[in-house]
Amino acid sequence: MNPSNPAPIPVRPHLLRRMLAEFVGTGLLVAIVVGSGIMAQRLSPDDVGLQLLQNSLTTALGLAVLILTLGPVSGAHFNPVVSLVDWWVSRGTLHGLPVRDVAPYLAAQIVGGIAGTVLAGAMFDTEPALSATDRASAGTLLGEVVATAGLILVIFALARSGTGAVTAAAVGGYIGAAYWFTSSTSFANPAVTIARMFTDTFAGIAPASVGPFIAAQLIGAILGLGLVLVLYPSTRRSTADVVVPHPLEAKI
Repeated sequence: MNPSNPAPIPVRPHLLRRMLAEFVGTGLLVAIVVGSGIMAQRLSPDDVGLQLLQNSLTTALGLAVLILTLGPVSGAHFNPVVSLVDWWVSRGTLHGLPVRDVAPYLAAQIVGGIAGTVLAGAMFDTEPALSATDRASAGTLLGEVVATAGLILVIFALARSGTGAVTAAAVGGYIGAAYWFTSSTSFANPAVTIARMFTDTFAGIAPASVGPFIAAQLIGAILGLGLVLVLYPSTRRSTADVVVPHPLEAKI
């Protein structure tokens, strides 16, 4: 690097704008998951496999679009474990999520996710209700560990290797695939897990399963981070501003 021509210091959009993007993005993501699940149940009431196919394809496509749309504002985390890992790998630098922004991001994601569940229910005339679907078992919790570890690996490996431009497609594709190859159908997101507790439909999860699922997701995030640090130890490329790099712009 030429000392006389230092790299520009990233200036992010105002925190409130980024929180709004995380709220809207997580809310729409959950609305996509829950809404497509309800539609799948109604269109294919006797075929659970077809319901899962419809749900997974819709989620994969919708997630990719949301990342492309809102990534330039907030980084398109839409996921507390992504925000936590982004803060951890970039701590002590001028990039990534500052520690002061972690709690606001998590709050926006969780509240946004719950709002998305309510929105999906309202669109399909389905009353909010706590789910009765118990999903926690040894196999499904292992599935959540695998799903979350893989998600963290995909996101941060692409960021560290300088191929972040394909992140939207890669993350959408991974989540769509993980619906099928993990026993848990790949929640891989604490905010989405909490939100799906409030719908007793195809996408729901019983309150008793939420805590174990989040614990499994945190373990998976740690394992995924470990893989990233071993496979991509170089810090020459920034892992900041995941999923999509923030633009340099004024804080207004």
